[in-house]
Amino acid sequence: MQPPYLFDRFDPGQGEGIAATLDVESSVVTLAVHGSWGPHLRRDVHTAVHKTMSEHPAALILDLRALADPRGVSVPTWTTARHHGAAMDPPVQVMVCAAADSAVALRLTRMGATRYMPVISTMAQAHAAAAEWLPLTGRLQVRLAPEPSAARVARAVISDVCSAWNLGDLRDRGRLVASELVSNAVEHAATQLTLTLSRRGQGLHLVVRDGDPRLPRIHPLDDPTCEVRGRGLHTVHATATAWGAMPSRTGGKVVWATIWSWRRFPAEDPVGAVDFPAESGPALGFRGRLRPGRG
Repeated sequence: MQPPYLFDRFDPGQGEGIAATLDVESSVVTLAVHGSWGPHLRRDVHTAVHKTMSEHPAALILDLRALADPRGVSVPTWTTARHHGAAMDPPVQVMVCAAADSAVALRLTRMGATRYMPVISTMAQAHAAAAEWLPLTGRLQVRLAPEPSAARVARAVISDVCSAWNLGDLRDRGRLVASELVSNAVEHAATQLTLTLSRRGQGLHLVVRDGDPRLPRIHPLDDPTCEVRGRGLHTVHATATAWGAMPSRTGGKVVWATIWSWRRFPAEDPVGAVDFPAESGPALGFRGRLRPGRG
C-alpha cells in the first residue's frame, strides 16, 4: 500500500463501511465501524488502520458502537491495531469505544486486554481520555487567512520549526510541502486555514485543515489541465514520505504529510498514475468500501 492515504467521506446511511475523522486540536483519529463483522469489513478495517497509522496520530479511537459482532470475533483485529500503535515511535494510544455489555467489550475484558487498551462506553469520554496523550512539546499550530501570503508564512514557520527541533535536513522538503498544501487550500477552499506541525521521532508531520469538505484530487500528468494547474499535489507526492487526507471532526477536511530523511522508491510508486475524484457524488459517496489499491 502506497500513499496517498485517502479516506472517502462515509454516510452511515450507505450501510456497511468506515467513517474516518481527524481532530486536529488533539491529534486523534476516530474510525467508526458500521455493519456486520465479516471478511469484507475485516479487510476494510485492516486497510483503514494501516492508513490511520501512516498519519501517526497521538491516539486512535475505534468506535464500535455501530458494529454488529454478537460473538466478539473481531477482537483479534482490535488487539492487533493496539500492538501496531504501541510499536510506533512515538507510540499511538489505541482505545475502543463500545457498550460495556457488548460481546467485544466483554471478550476484551475477559482477555485482560483492557489493561493496555481502554474500553470506553461513550465518545465524549473516549475523546477526553485520548486528549491526555497529546504531547506537550514538539507541536506548533498556526492559523492562516486564505490569502496568497499564507504560503510564504507557512514556509517561514517551517524554517523556524526545523531549526528549533534540530530537523535541518528536512527544512527544504518541509518548506516545499507546506507551501503546496497551503497554496492548494487557499486556491480551492478559500476558508480560514490551520497549519499544525509536530515531531514524529526524527520526522516532521504537517497538517493543513480547511473548511471545504471536498477531498484533494490528483490529475494524471498527461491530463491537459496539469499544464496550468494540478501539479501541486504531484509535488507533495514526490517530496513527502507519506501523505493523505480525511474529513475533519469539526467539518471540512485535513490534508497531512509526513517527511522523514528517507523517501519512497520511485519505481514502486509512479506519480501521475492515479486520479482521486474530489467532487461530491458517487466518487465520494462510496458504498462503504475503502478504495483498494489506491492507498
